[in-house]
Amino acid sequence: GQNGFREMRNRNTEQPLSDQGAVKDGMEEETMFVTKDQPVKVTPCEPGVTRHVMAYDKNVMMCEITFETGAKGNFHSHPHTQCTYILEGKFQFTVGDETRVVEKGDTILMPSGVRHGCECLEAGKLCDVFTPMREDFI
Repeated sequence: GQNGFREMRNRNTEQPLSDQGAVKDGMEEETMFVTKDQPVKVTPCEPGVTRHVMAYDKNVMMCEITFETGAKGNFHSHPHTQCTYILEGKFQFTVGDETRVVEKGDTILMPSGVRHGCECLEAGKLCDVFTPMREDFI
């Protein structure tokens, strides 16, 4: 962007949000609000799993992932560090060699390159945060 700003883009239209928020030299100049009444593009993932990309810039991305009971987040790894907060439901997560059942209010950190996956035990939602942002999600 102009004047040293990194452009943020609307998650649905990919249009610059220059007048709604920007980051300069790592410091927040204005706040970008993403409100619950804004339309969000729903991306199907595995069967019974959908993803909403909520907000992002090149350094960070936040997504809401919705799971039906029995749905799986297939095992995978990526170069991004991922932090997952359980918003609703119950899940069995495996990160590396460790498997645990997690539920609303729990948090999981998945380091860069570590294989992970989950199974939804009770329908729910996750808040996933990635750094840097997942370019493959847009």
